[in-house]
Amino acid sequence: MLLLLPPSESKRPGGSGASLEVPALAFGELAPLRERALDALVALSADPDEMVRALKLSARQAGDVDQNRTVRTAPTMAAVDRFTGVLYDALGAASLDDGARSWLGAHAVIQTALLGPVSALDPIPAFRLSAGHRLPGLPPAKRHWAEETERALAGRAGLVLDLRSEAYRALGPVPGATYVRVVAEAEGGAVRALNHFNKKAKGFFVRALAESRPALESVADLEAWGEASGFVLERAGDELLLFAE
Repeated sequence: MLLLLPPSESKRPGGSGASLEVPALAFGELAPLRERALDALVALSADPDEMVRALKLSARQAGDVDQNRTVRTAPTMAAVDRFTGVLYDALGAASLDDGARSWLGAHAVIQTALLGPVSALDPIPAFRLSAGHRLPGLPPAKRHWAEETERALAGRAGLVLDLRSEAYRALGPVPGATYVRVVAEAEGGAVRALNHFNKKAKGFFVRALAESRPALESVADLEAWGEASGFVLERAGDELLLFAE
């Protein structure tokens, strides 16, 4: 099983790991694209005013220019610990035991705008770049990443659950993946999509999978696991509805 997760704009600073080693990241065939994106980001950071404009940084985010300038030399930490925000706070990876964290490393992939898809345990630095940003000298992020990323992810056989937002799915589409959509049941049995609780529910869902480490080969297997684990899951075409409480 493969879980495709979105990143978060908010990231934990610092780290105790050595600086970024691009060849050591998962999906090594994407190294040339990663190197070009890193080079473009570092070059952009040489002009702080231009970076603030290009990345639409607020006054509060202006300090992210320094993060981007030192992205190749800054300390690293596991990607699943680097990202913060609603989904990652609910996932709480730092509090998982070694077995659960190893499972995430083997089964969870985080889609980023700078490094493409990385394993949950890949060591990465802090940086500021989102799917909607375009780096000078590079094509739009979708054109830069989509074709090669789709090819790289297609090499992972089995059940693929896509928890990414639309913008990040576009950076690495996976034909045949099952998109997970968080919903709530409204009056009359209708379902409605959620926003804030969407991310929180996904975080709890991924944490429960990591803790139980089930061997799942199909959506039917996942539905059975969900019923036993307290999650209401319902297939709807090529989507899987995750009902939030």
